[in-house]
Amino acid sequence: MVEMLISREFLIAVLAAISAAAVVFTFGSSMIVKKDMQTRIKRVAVERDRMRAEEMARLRGVGANDSRSSMRRPKEARSYMKTAVERFDLKKAFQDDTTVDKLAMGGFRGQAHLTSFLFQRFATPFGVFVIAAFYLLVVIPGDRPVFLNLVYAIGAGLVGSYLPVLMLKNATQKRQSSIRRSWPDCLDLLLLCVEAGMSMEHAFKRVAREIGQQSAELAEELTLTTAELSFLEDRTRAYENLGRRTGLDNVRAVMTALIQADRYGTSVGQALRVMAEEGRESRMMEAEKKAAALPPKLTVPLILFFLPVLFIVIMAPAIIKVMSNGMMGS
Repeated sequence: MVEMLISREFLIAVLAAISAAAVVFTFGSSMIVKKDMQTRIKRVAVERDRMRAEEMARLRGVGANDSRSSMRRPKEARSYMKTAVERFDLKKAFQDDTTVDKLAMGGFRGQAHLTSFLFQRFATPFGVFVIAAFYLLVVIPGDRPVFLNLVYAIGAGLVGSYLPVLMLKNATQKRQSSIRRSWPDCLDLLLLCVEAGMSMEHAFKRVAREIGQQSAELAEELTLTTAELSFLEDRTRAYENLGRRTGLDNVRAVMTALIQADRYGTSVGQALRVMAEEGRESRMMEAEKKAAALPPKLTVPLILFFLPVLFIVIMAPAIIKVMSNGMMGS
């Protein structure tokens, strides 16, 4: 037995069998790994298609019953608005290179909102003029001449021409304020998702669902970014669009960091961690700034409302006593 185990022929046969087994195992394992890779690729493709279909349904308003979705479905502009915009060429008169971006900052996207805004810029001065003229000529004519009332009405119409712009600016400020308050928390959630192994598409999608209760506007923007990350070939365009739609410097800074991380292959988690720390520090500095500005703001109300009441409460008993003593002495 020992002679057989140490014989040359037996050792050659054993080494040959081991070599054959190693070759079979190598080729077999490569085929198994390849099959698993194909299954994973197929699974990722199916998941991406499902994600695209879900985002398209949400963008088109199919998921309107979902309370977490705040997507504002653009309505079709009415026919008379389109006719007025096309007949009077209002795009050339009121639209510039920043009009579409300003509407997007206010949460109004699509051709329908642009048409409605241009029509409002055109029709609001006439409406304000008619209302002011009716009020000045019929309701309170007074002793003023008619031409003076008409001049006042024309002035009101000119001032009313800026009413759509002011309303858009107000909506933009409210939207930016909501996004600005929730952005640091959004960065923290994005950092957690990325460090947990999620891709940027799934991270944006997950954060959009979680942040919706705190800021519906930010959830809407993140949902649009998720859709753009799935559809657009260049991911940098989706990041740039998010910064352009919000119009906030801190959001643009984070998007620039993500673009650089994607372009140069650096760590996305590290970039998000740095930006999240800066976001928390900026929010703390903003809170400290508001707290420091509170005493000067309280000075005028304190002088006008609190001190007179305090003086009355302190001095009223003495005045009443003096007056009562004087009446008794007389």
